[in-house]
Amino acid sequence: MNFKMWGKALRVIPQVSKEEWGHLDIISKWLISTRAAVLIMTFLSAAIAGILAIQAGKFDFLRWLLVVVGLIMSHATNNLMNDYIDFTRGVDQDNYYRAQYGPQPLVHGLLTKRQLLTYAAVTGLIALLCGVALVYLRGGLTLLLLGLGVFFVVFYTFPLKYIALGEISVLLVWGPLMIGGGYYVITGNPWSWNVVIASLPYALGVTGVIFGKHIDKYEMDKARHIHTLPVLLGERPSRVVVVGMLVLQYVSVVYLILTGFFTIVMLVVFFALHSFLRVLPIFRQPKPAEKPAGYPDVWPNYFVAAAFYHNREFGLLYLLGLILDTLAKKIF
Repeated sequence: MNFKMWGKALRVIPQVSKEEWGHLDIISKWLISTRAAVLIMTFLSAAIAGILAIQAGKFDFLRWLLVVVGLIMSHATNNLMNDYIDFTRGVDQDNYYRAQYGPQPLVHGLLTKRQLLTYAAVTGLIALLCGVALVYLRGGLTLLLLGLGVFFVVFYTFPLKYIALGEISVLLVWGPLMIGGGYYVITGNPWSWNVVIASLPYALGVTGVIFGKHIDKYEMDKARHIHTLPVLLGERPSRVVVVGMLVLQYVSVVYLILTGFFTIVMLVVFFALHSFLRVLPIFRQPKPAEKPAGYPDVWPNYFVAAAFYHNREFGLLYLLGLILDTLAKKIF
């Protein structure tokens, strides 16, 4: 067991040679193939749903655990299928963006199609079993939520991403569906307007990450007729949209405080402003043609790296704020 590689794969998307790949254990290979470093975004959505359930006084650990495992495995399955579909459609060939920032298992010959589909099948089966268990335990709208989850896993890469619906899908999935849906299956309480709004501060950040990624590969996607939202809007307007979404993260928290859904302790998220101010200059200019001197070893990730950096910090502070908010409501 290569615990060092496990930790690295959970922090970054590591570059590995075919020779190095041959010496890795199955868990390391799975973590790298699923791009496990980005799965933290899904864990945070599930964690937020759990804390909102605690605030409602109806937290159930088993249901929450099934939500966490099911959502993470669904995201991992989507990443695997994304690589498979783009490879079979010829998108990831010719040094395409995906093959530059990390190992694309099929492009780099690390896995055969059959092996990758086996990874996806096992991972997807775990996600499906979690969903079926939740349908049995909760019933009601849970079957609809399971169906929506399957829909987005199967159809995000094609056709949704190709027809400018990928970014909107991410906003819906990481917000109202993951957080709002998770809250529902844990508590049995129906969605409320405030729960939906409470899902948006974090979901907007995740959407900013995918927006940043699609801006980074704007020219490549445009040439391949992949009509992401940035391709339709244009490169510069898309950078403005991302900044607007990051600003809305803070605005939505203030709204929830003013309406009484959150206490003032949620202002802790404003400690993330230093990271916002750090990435803001990045979005003011087009992406450099070449890797800047001293830039971290994540190139060609540029706008996506900036958005991910801010989202990780904001997300963790949002989670901390929710914990403090829960304690404040119990004490006062």
